[in-house]
Amino acid sequence: MPQEGEYYGKHGEPRKYDPTFKGPLQNRGCTDIVCCILFIVAILCYIGVGILAWSQGDPRKVIYPTDSRGQFCGQAGTPLENKPLLFYFNIMKCASPMVLLEFQCPTTQICVEKCPEKFMTLIKATNNRKDFDYYKSFCREGVTNSMSTPEILKLGLCPAMLTPSKPFTRRCFPALGKKGGVITVGNNSHFDDGTGNMRDAKDLIDGVKNATVAIEARQVVMKIFEDYTQSWYWILIGLVIATVLSLIFIVLLRFLAGIMVWVMVALVIIVIGYGIFHCYMEYADLKGTPGADVTLQDLGFQTDFAVYLQIRQTWLAFMIILAIVEVIIILLLIFLRKRILIAIALIKEASKAVGHVMCSLLYPLFTFLLLAIVIAYWATTAVFLSTSNEPIYKVFNETACEHSRKTCDPANYTTTNMKAECPDSECLFAFYGGETVYHKYLIGLQFYNVFLFFWCANFVTALGQMTLAGAFASYYWAFVKPDDMPSFPLFSSLGRALRYHTGTLAFGSLILSIIQIIRVLLEYLDHKLKGAHNKCTRFLMCCLKCCFWCLEKCIKFLNRNAYIMVAIYGKNFCTSARDAFFLLMRNMIRVAVLDKVTDFLLFLGKLLIVGLVGVFAFFFFSGKVKAFENTAPHLHYYWVPILTVVVGSYLIAHGFFSVYAMCVDTLFLCFCEDLERNDGSAARPYYMSTTLRDILWENKAEGPPSSAQLQDEEISGQQQQTKEEDTSLVVRSSVVKDA
Repeated sequence: MPQEGEYYGKHGEPRKYDPTFKGPLQNRGCTDIVCCILFIVAILCYIGVGILAWSQGDPRKVIYPTDSRGQFCGQAGTPLENKPLLFYFNIMKCASPMVLLEFQCPTTQICVEKCPEKFMTLIKATNNRKDFDYYKSFCREGVTNSMSTPEILKLGLCPAMLTPSKPFTRRCFPALGKKGGVITVGNNSHFDDGTGNMRDAKDLIDGVKNATVAIEARQVVMKIFEDYTQSWYWILIGLVIATVLSLIFIVLLRFLAGIMVWVMVALVIIVIGYGIFHCYMEYADLKGTPGADVTLQDLGFQTDFAVYLQIRQTWLAFMIILAIVEVIIILLLIFLRKRILIAIALIKEASKAVGHVMCSLLYPLFTFLLLAIVIAYWATTAVFLSTSNEPIYKVFNETACEHSRKTCDPANYTTTNMKAECPDSECLFAFYGGETVYHKYLIGLQFYNVFLFFWCANFVTALGQMTLAGAFASYYWAFVKPDDMPSFPLFSSLGRALRYHTGTLAFGSLILSIIQIIRVLLEYLDHKLKGAHNKCTRFLMCCLKCCFWCLEKCIKFLNRNAYIMVAIYGKNFCTSARDAFFLLMRNMIRVAVLDKVTDFLLFLGKLLIVGLVGVFAFFFFSGKVKAFENTAPHLHYYWVPILTVVVGSYLIAHGFFSVYAMCVDTLFLCFCEDLERNDGSAARPYYMSTTLRDILWENKAEGPPSSAQLQDEEISGQQQQTKEEDTSLVVRSSVVKDA
């Protein structure tokens, strides 16, 4: 008869019966101390990076436009408080290709109260006192009525001309239009450039286009920022609704698990079906609309994402994606219908455990709070690091000059040799940068900020997993439930995790963070090398990204089960990960059949909450419903709050449903341990409930036998062999007698 080693040699030894084992061990020691110390040192350095960034950074550089002197337009508490707009002396100089390289127009820029509203040249303005007073509002300081036009232009105090302009992203751009197929500015197709020459209005297009490219990234960010300032309270209301829905759903799942699961499945199918119907109606309504048949490829990238919603192909793509998702879900429900019934029974059993540890439903709020602190610290540090550069001034000139684009100091530029050798040159603000040691290693500090963000976020998530695992393990290993459970299982588990296993949590989250930062670097390299690498390198990059994505998923799965074993036995990370892996391998059939089906059902619950809140947010922010037209804020991009609410709702739903997912995983591992430790006899009774044993025992498929089963089979085999030997002796005796 085969021995246990033949069953378990490849996947470790099964657990032996231990009469003293009563659940999560109370007498345990600190684990992975070296990693704990490393994590503490990293956190202290992270705080130091934050302090350094806050002392050097200035977020105003992102919020306000900057004039040629490096001053912020419209900043409160400064002389420019009432001048929020940036005005270009000669917008046509922005047509230079250097603009696309240096992101700065080689022309004087000043802060103004409002943009010019009419055509005017400096020569004509000096002939009329009233016009000149108006003209001076677009000049630098130091202009007097006694100065001549050549003198003003030589000193670069005023622009040679003014063109009708409109503010756009806090900058004044010519009010270009089209009349009879001809480009116009201020309803005129020509304008005086201030030197007596008449120019076509279309000459302004290149300058406006390049200036727009130079600020396009900032423009989109500013619009999104303004949308958040207008809609932040509505976003919070949407997230509160998602939280309430998640709580209601989880509580109902506790008492009505079977009904709620089927209701959830039906509602998911209905919500996705409505999405398909809505996309079809939008697709049909755009039929015959001018410009609606333009393809996404022809349209290209647009900063105004609302443009895409005016194209039929966009809604067709949405409809196809939703239809594919709908078909996949329906097919999975059909083929897994029997397993779904078993998974529902498992969720019911998990609901009993959650019922005995009700405070576990509120634990995700604690996790959200810690994650919010981590995200806020990372975002604030990133903003201050990105704005901690110093203003850099460079020489800009119209004629040939050997000092062109060299760094200069505007305070004493008029007395320098560069000004003497290039009389028409100016020292203007170019960009933010720096050449100090701090600025040289700024990219390294940003990288450290991102890495520590991943590490801290994964640590918080791991802490939640180990805490919940310890609480639910206390429930499982209580022989008489809930009498044998500790008074406060959740707080006891949290205390054990922080006191003894901070190093283990840091170790597991460090491994995961390293993989995640490698994925970030691969995405960064792929972005930088786009268009420069051939098909072979593109294929290699794609394979690397796919491999590390799979590796991240595997590490998350192993970490999750390792934390459960740590919560029960108090061993270090590597030992716990090995034990968990071997235990799962010894029960692979059960893992594949039940655990993943349960995860699928819980995922449908998250999808339902996200779908309900997302549909409500879409109708509210898009103004599709007349009842909300006067209530909803007016936004540049209404998809910004919708996307924020959808992502936030998924994270909230994931947090609450993770309680059930962690409960199911913990009960499953404890069940597998229970089968190996005990045999159901009076001396070695099972800790599992009768319901749980019926659920998982009937679906063991061809999993390996327990230690007790092997002993019974060995005894049975020996008895059978004895019987066969006795029968053989009787036959021989009969043959001899006949002979």
